[in-house]
Amino acid sequence: MRRSLSPLEPLVQDEGLQRLCGGHPLLHRLLRRRGEGTRKSTTETMHFWLMKSEPSKFSIDDLMRRAGQTEPWDGVRNYQARNLIRDEIKVGDLAFFYHSNCEQPAIVGIMEIVREGYPDHTAFDPNNKHYDPKSKPEMPSWYRVDVRFRRKLTRAVTLAQLRMYPEIANVPLLRHGNRLSVIPISIAEWDFILGLERAAIGDPSGGS
Repeated sequence: MRRSLSPLEPLVQDEGLQRLCGGHPLLHRLLRRRGEGTRKSTTETMHFWLMKSEPSKFSIDDLMRRAGQTEPWDGVRNYQARNLIRDEIKVGDLAFFYHSNCEQPAIVGIMEIVREGYPDHTAFDPNNKHYDPKSKPEMPSWYRVDVRFRRKLTRAVTLAQLRMYPEIANVPLLRHGNRLSVIPISIAEWDFILGLERAAIGDPSGGS
């Protein structure tokens, strides 16, 4: 079952879509298309995520350089994250691209999910660093989704900045000891984080 939204989270009407997209017209058009021809609101049809990658291995610039700016998000080897990829993440969902395990961990951009969970073939390849001999094509243990680059943040929102705000203290990324590489983000948290990006644009200190 997909996450239900808290009644405290703001409902996002069409006039609020621009805010959801951080003022980016391409994402705004995408969300408007998703809302057309259906009685469901954007909050019912779209979910939001944060997905981690070490920039030394795969960065947002690498994603931008891929054919069609699209890439399988593979190599996830945590069962809780695997379950999200396999069962929860849907085509059209949006995700923050988060640079992890680096000098300045930060949210650096936005991706769109363009293919839902399917078996992670890297687990079947003995020459791949993500090989898992227990995962078989007929009974795969691990899954991946395909993501497409949508935009870079105008200015990265660092982990240090995120820790400053009690409004997003419940984001799993900020919990001590949390190592999940795929994290659900509520609409309220998504909106707040994009607000930090907009605030940083006018703040030479980056809000820190």
